[in-house]
Amino acid sequence: VQLQASGGGLVQPGGSLRLSCAASGISFSINPMAWYRQAPGKQRELVALITSNGMTNYADSVKGRFTISRDYAKNTVYLQMNSLKAEDTAVYYCQTAAHWGQGTLVTVSS
Repeated sequence: VQLQASGGGLVQPGGSLRLSCAASGISFSINPMAWYRQAPGKQRELVALITSNGMTNYADSVKGRFTISRDYAKNTVYLQMNSLKAEDTAVYYCQTAAHWGQGTLVTVSS
């Protein structure tokens, strides 16, 4: 199983980024997919989850700003992040079943 995350970078407060996670070696269509993040000195936390049939769930801190989606044809899950804040700075990981991607760093700073 491989989960290849990309799309992180440096963005100013109020800006947007879209993360992508391409999955291989799994039955993508039947597995829920999730994004987690880990900020420096903090525990890893769930950011957003999408089920196999497209139902979504979000951490309270990102509701209304982040959107998780999935493309079954591309075996890819996305995280659209808008109105970014400094406290969104973290390494973001995609996850499914017992597997984790390598993480992509998002830095929100002016």
